[in-house]
Amino acid sequence: MAFLGVFALCAGFVNNKIAIIVLRALMGIASAMTIPSALTLLVHVYPDPLEQARAIGVLGGCGCSCRCSANNSVTRVVLGLFIGAILVEYASYHWVFWVVAIVAIPVALGCLFIIPMEIAMSRNEPDTHSAKWKSLDLIGISILTGVPHLFEILIANSAYVSPLAALILFIYAVTSGSADGWATARVFIPLIISIFLIVLFFYWETLIPDHNAAIPPRTWFYNNFSVLFGSALLPFFWWNSLFFVFTTLWQDVFHWTAVSTVVHMFPIGVAALIMSFTGPLSRMFSPKWIILTGLSMVAIATLLFAAGGRRPEGYWPWIFPAFTLGSAGTMLIYSHTNIAIFQAAPASMAGTVGAISNGALQLGSAVGLAAFTAIETSVEIAHGGPQKYHGRAAAFWFLLGIVLIEILSVSYFYQRGMDHGPQPKVDGHDNSTSGEKSKETEVTKYALQEGHVHRLSLPRPNYNHGDSILQHIGEAL
Repeated sequence: MAFLGVFALCAGFVNNKIAIIVLRALMGIASAMTIPSALTLLVHVYPDPLEQARAIGVLGGCGCSCRCSANNSVTRVVLGLFIGAILVEYASYHWVFWVVAIVAIPVALGCLFIIPMEIAMSRNEPDTHSAKWKSLDLIGISILTGVPHLFEILIANSAYVSPLAALILFIYAVTSGSADGWATARVFIPLIISIFLIVLFFYWETLIPDHNAAIPPRTWFYNNFSVLFGSALLPFFWWNSLFFVFTTLWQDVFHWTAVSTVVHMFPIGVAALIMSFTGPLSRMFSPKWIILTGLSMVAIATLLFAAGGRRPEGYWPWIFPAFTLGSAGTMLIYSHTNIAIFQAAPASMAGTVGAISNGALQLGSAVGLAAFTAIETSVEIAHGGPQKYHGRAAAFWFLLGIVLIEILSVSYFYQRGMDHGPQPKVDGHDNSTSGEKSKETEVTKYALQEGHVHRLSLPRPNYNHGDSILQHIGEAL
């Protein structure tokens, strides 16, 4: 958070385009570093599944209604859009960065006093930082990510957080294919190299110990983890597609002001914020049915986008209900996918799971938006250019196809047998790989008894699996 504030402060004083792009990239890396830590903190502060579900849902709602995009090229959140529009229209773009710094730096200072420091005590690993670097999968990370991503990966327990840097080649090939031709060397070669690197990364992960892997292969075999990862690819992709299409359509074609454009997008944030409080539903209904409900709502909304929106008067009959219904459904997917994916994996892997989940959100946005814009551009070249709606409609039909695939995948692959069951208690490394049972440590408590202090040695309680600390103290006394 502190780095985000510093980079934003610097960006506010810069007028050079290249320097702004570099600082924006650094701001994206800095903000991405906060996500796994925040999710890990939530999982441990709220070990009870019901409270945990509510906390994750509220976190998502705050993000979708109050933040500006730190990791995407399109500002994705309504309040951030509104503030940005006012600053750009009545002040200057410099204030967009300075406002971020004004918020981020005090928050970073507050975290020093509010969040308790946790010091890892280990007789086998006295140097915690060097142990982390030694266990870091530098080769696997290098295959897919750039050097700057090493910092966020270290924070995320050796899992990558923001979109994979190696996929830049894939995104470049997809976005350039429609304009330059798929058979050209500048498109074909990056596409082949990117696919090769992705395959090489997953093969490499199978060759090294699980506890050193960036993404341990066993992660994909946790109950429903793979299908939930697939569901996480959709939310940011869907939201960002809307912002990309309608900000350009309304301002460049309809000639609406920036403030008017943002005001018309308010239903997106309001619907998302309301649905963020549905976390407790995950304890009453299977996440499968909740996610499928959200996907169905998104499918209907995407169909409305493809059919309407060609004229300004189409906002109320077509776009407004699609914004409301679709954003509410997307928030259901986002919240309950996060809730279910944390319940599917052990609490000890919360940092890694949070990083992978957030990586899926950003990965779906980056790759999906690249394909979305490629389709839009291709159709616009042959059907009237960007002044017409044909390209945008074709892109929404493509998005509808993705949503239908998600519906089929969740319907078939999601297994409800482990819903509302106990969370796995070990990650497989502490016990299964070592073949030894962890030695029972002791906590020392003192009780005042008959005027004397007696030393009591009790087995260390496991605070990570839903038990209350006060309950253990009461039992001890």
